[in-house]
Amino acid sequence: MTAARTTAPGRWRALPAPVWASLSRAHEERADALTAGHRARKVTGERHAIDDFLYDYYGTRPSVLRRWHPGVGVVLEPGPDGPAPHRQWRWYATDADGVVRLDVAAFLADRADSVRFIHRLLSSIASRPAFTGCFGLHEWAMVYRQRAHRHPLPLRLGQEGTDAVVESHQIRCTHFDAFRFFTPDAVHLNRLRPTRASQVELDQPGCLHASMDCHKWATKLGPAVPGDLALDCFELAREIRLLDMRASPYDFSSYGEPAVAVETPEGKAEYVLRQREFAQRAGRLRARLVEVCATLLAAP
Repeated sequence: MTAARTTAPGRWRALPAPVWASLSRAHEERADALTAGHRARKVTGERHAIDDFLYDYYGTRPSVLRRWHPGVGVVLEPGPDGPAPHRQWRWYATDADGVVRLDVAAFLADRADSVRFIHRLLSSIASRPAFTGCFGLHEWAMVYRQRAHRHPLPLRLGQEGTDAVVESHQIRCTHFDAFRFFTPDAVHLNRLRPTRASQVELDQPGCLHASMDCHKWATKLGPAVPGDLALDCFELAREIRLLDMRASPYDFSSYGEPAVAVETPEGKAEYVLRQREFAQRAGRLRARLVEVCATLLAAP
């Protein structure tokens, strides 16, 4: 396999056709494997209380996820059949010699404000220590003193037992997109009042939802994000979502998923251990997304 070489402009790398074709095939296979369950359920209309979140809440589309992008700073050399198929995709440009590249100017014309916000938010999160004392109680606050619930699953401890857990703990949720789903009776129990405007000041690396959101930001950065990074963010979000639900008040035994019983010392210890592992992984992905933003914003 021919190695990538540097091409003009000086900071861009060129991928020969055999290289990018191989990367694209591998990416599609990995994406298909990650979304296989969801795509199969889509055909039958079956719902999944854990996995559907990634597609419903984040608006993830398997067809978009499987589309490989080289990322900003990489150009694709033409092959025997001509320029790369990316030439027909939004925000790509084709040079006279058939080399295809991300059209940074066009992308920024449409997404500059988003890129600046993502860069500021992710840089701010990375600058803070991880807080790991929340124990996933945001999910419990979302059903506090509420008879109707989002998922058609029983509560492990029943409503009264669930309410008692909330009342016996300090709630400290830093993430607005979790806090906004608290029940009215739970809102005043949270030590903080996250808002969309305060997200840059409050989001922190220990938060499961802030780590899951790496997938959201990778999606919003679209073709500027290398394919492997996009799938790494999605895969991490899937794993975090599973912990988020296993630590929730819902009974997921019908899915074959044992509870992480955060109402117990043992469950808290397990949750914090996994939370720290995810924070480290998300930190590495977040740093790469910050680099993508910086590269875009530094473009002439």
